[in-house]
Amino acid sequence: MQNKLSAKLPSLNRWENITLALGGVFQAAALVEQLAKTGYVSPEPFRTSVKSLFELNPQSTEDVFGNKYEIDLGLKTLSELLRQHRNKDYNDSLRYVLGVIHLQSKLSKRKNMQQIITTRIRQAARQAEHFSETHENVISNIAGLYTDTLSTFRFRIQVKGDPDYLQQTRIANQVRALLFAGVRAAMLWRQVGGNRWQVILNRKRLSAVADDLRRSTAAI
Repeated sequence: MQNKLSAKLPSLNRWENITLALGGVFQAAALVEQLAKTGYVSPEPFRTSVKSLFELNPQSTEDVFGNKYEIDLGLKTLSELLRQHRNKDYNDSLRYVLGVIHLQSKLSKRKNMQQIITTRIRQAARQAEHFSETHENVISNIAGLYTDTLSTFRFRIQVKGDPDYLQQTRIANQVRALLFAGVRAAMLWRQVGGNRWQVILNRKRLSAVADDLRRSTAAI
């Protein structure tokens, strides 16, 4: 997972790029919480998050997610949680966000692991061409890669939810694939200038930019 943005200038400004990438992290986290507690995941946001893993050479931040509309759930979750911190619909999402950002920081120091991930993500992308991005076999492949790499770090994300759901192989695989997508979005966030201090010191600005991005998308 050594992807880098192209030298082509992005269509969004700096804060829009940072917010959109962070929205990808929040979207993956919100979907993990939804899946762990209900056994259900919204299909289109799920597809967007998983598909983002296969975008290894994007031309812009938007290319990673398709467009701003595809990351609406993440922008909505980001705006609400940064504005009021507590939301009954996303009690655990912020913890997952911080967890995947921490995992990305660990991964950034492991070049050998990044190479393994890049190779196997390319294999999964070829598999997705024959099935679909969210086919059970593709998700199982990504989940296995997560287990073989990110799960080997001492720090591991503890997912809270209904044990009856989390013990199902299909759902456990979907959770791991989403956490992987969150780490990928966190990597993009770092690349476009994101850092943890912004989440603390620039909460209002990030929330406002997320709202603006959502409004501009809704107007299309």
